[in-house]
Amino acid sequence: MDDVTEEPRPERDPDAGDVGADAEVPTAPEIAEEIAEVEERRYPSTLGGALYILVLIAGAVGVAWSGWGDWRIGVTVLAGALLAAALFRLVLPQPDAGMLAVRHRFVDVALFGVVGGVLIFLVRTIPNQPGL
Repeated sequence: MDDVTEEPRPERDPDAGDVGADAEVPTAPEIAEEIAEVEERRYPSTLGGALYILVLIAGAVGVAWSGWGDWRIGVTVLAGALLAAALFRLVLPQPDAGMLAVRHRFVDVALFGVVGGVLIFLVRTIPNQPGL
């Protein structure tokens, strides 16, 4: 067998992001301390986040009303929530839009507006069914 000599390992820079077998793993108390140092967050943190919650509540009320009450009123409330979401997404700047901003502004406004408009159209055009 050949005589193998082990070369010394090069020193690793901890800030270089090189993770090796001898990298130190933080303990649970260290992680908790780091999390505690983060600034306290407000919920919702943007105006769009608060408006998003209002849209969700209105949509849930519309769905519930459709199931247990007059379906036309429920679907109208749901459609109104979607149209309000389109309006909010249209007027709010990108940093303030919160969860209302999923895609590009045009796509979000178009989808909310079209679905809300179609629901209003259907509510107004479906005839009453006798006996139901």
